Amino acid sequence: MNNLDYGIIGNCRTAALISKEGSIDWFCFPDFDSPSIFAKLLDKEKGGSFHLEVADDYKITQKYNGHTNILMTKFESPEHGFILFDFMPRYRTSDLRHYMPPEIHRYIRVFKGSPTVRVVYDPRINYAREEVRHEIVGNYIKTHSVEDSEDKVYLYTSLDMQKVLKSEEVVITDHQFFVLSYNQKLVTIDLNRVMLEFERTKVYWLNFVNRSRDYVQYDDMIKRSLLVLKLLSYQESGAMLAAITTSLPETIGETRNWDYRYCWLRDASMSIDTLLFMKQKSAANRFIGFIKRILKSSRDEPIQIMYGIRGEKDLTEEILPHLSGYENSHPVRIGNAAYHQEQNDSIGYLLDVIYKYYLYFPGTLDEIEEIWEIIKNLVRAVLSSWKKPDRSIWEYRTKKQHFVFSKVMSWVAVDRASLIAELLQRDYYATEWRKEADIIKKEVHEKGWNEELQTFTQAYDNSDADSSLLLMYFYDFIDAGDDRFVKTVKYIRENLFHEGLMYRYKAEDDFGVPTSSFTICTFWLIDALYMIGEKEEARELFENMISYSNHLGLYSEDLDFDTKRQLGNFPQAYSHLAFINTAALFSEEKKLSKFIRP
Repeated sequence: MNNLDYGIIGNCRTAALISKEGSIDWFCFPDFDSPSIFAKLLDKEKGGSFHLEVADDYKITQKYNGHTNILMTKFESPEHGFILFDFMPRYRTSDLRHYMPPEIHRYIRVFKGSPTVRVVYDPRINYAREEVRHEIVGNYIKTHSVEDSEDKVYLYTSLDMQKVLKSEEVVITDHQFFVLSYNQKLVTIDLNRVMLEFERTKVYWLNFVNRSRDYVQYDDMIKRSLLVLKLLSYQESGAMLAAITTSLPETIGETRNWDYRYCWLRDASMSIDTLLFMKQKSAANRFIGFIKRILKSSRDEPIQIMYGIRGEKDLTEEILPHLSGYENSHPVRIGNAAYHQEQNDSIGYLLDVIYKYYLYFPGTLDEIEEIWEIIKNLVRAVLSSWKKPDRSIWEYRTKKQHFVFSKVMSWVAVDRASLIAELLQRDYYATEWRKEADIIKKEVHEKGWNEELQTFTQAYDNSDADSSLLLMYFYDFIDAGDDRFVKTVKYIRENLFHEGLMYRYKAEDDFGVPTSSFTICTFWLIDALYMIGEKEEARELFENMISYSNHLGLYSEDLDFDTKRQLGNFPQAYSHLAFINTAALFSEEKKLSKFIRP
């Protein structure tokens, strides 16, 4: 069965996907949202890749180097063997600065015999839209676009560069390296330098993990998910990406193919909750900075549901017809047209994050006052829009309805604003907004509850189940023990649970009826079942979900109901933050004295 059997490496500037055979099949250069130079993932013929070919008698295995983002691919035959270490340098240079150049290091460590390999180095610049030319210049290979000679990359290697370009056989008798860089290097690139970068990067990731919670059970997978979330953060701005890929289909052969290299306020705010829970305050604080900059620049404009990783507002969608798509699933898209949608739930996540800002990261008086003005504007926007239909958390492109969860998140927005007003001793606003929040809650209980079916439904005017309603307790809209919530959980399970996985919904949308499972929804169900007392069933479902990750413990956006193969963009922040939250329900935290951990 084909699957997304990839590992991710990165350094919070960009990231790459490396197959279980050690091939770099997806890499955008120099940033997450830059055009790809390797995109075999989206077109096996045209996309380009960077890999090593070995004889058929080699066994290839793969794992991470402990709790780091350094990937190890082991090639071993009866007589020969080597390990390919892939990483992108990242480490602190001062309290406030990190070294994270746009480059990939590939370090080959021979542990047996004298392996023979062929190097396939096939960069395709600008989503494979441009012809490239290679030149050997001194100690590096320069690859540039024929159309634009300034669009170039540099490959440094200890191997014979002519043989690398011609993919000729090379016998490896000692350790070797490749360094693929966006910039010409100003320091000597040799094995000693690569090993120095390797050790510095390894220590950085070990320190990062060491600052987190430890658990008795599931600890390795929790930490792997935490490391993935960290890789999906953009250091320059603090933005959190939904995933590092574009156009990996939700179902093979269908057209639900989107670009996820952007920052959704919804996804990112959930990531903040998880990062704070795992004691990663610095990453959370950087995202708060990203939010503050957006709020200041958009003070008199509507808040969007998503932004570019530097805060860009225009994310115009474009189709790349020359790429065949993942397993011929058309189209391949860059950009995302959802950025201009009206989704009444989005300000709820935003104000939930701002509330945490006031609790954990209060800035200077002038910053607090500036954001307070923005909060008042946001509440006015919510109060003028919450009664209107919208496109929901699921981003329907062609229809609007009175979606219940959008109303719930509108309540969250006003509720959190009231709590902020209390913190700031703005009693008038706290009281008035609490009244407005109560009005929203009352309407949801009256119009969102279907008395005949004994459940909250997707929208006021339908009887459909919707997985997003499993989050009602998470945002404190309703108590987990409330009879209405318990009945809603059971109704959703009865209607959306299929072959051990969850639908988001089964109502027809812009592209028909969904045919794959949205991974986070199954985690939501597990959490909800646990909270209403169905703990044994919840644990059984969770153990099954563990088995559906790939060989490295990574999750994509979706799963196929029948085969359980991974689908959708990868790796998905939503899925990994949900894994951490759910795993924590079933495991005891290891408590260490504050004097033990530095």
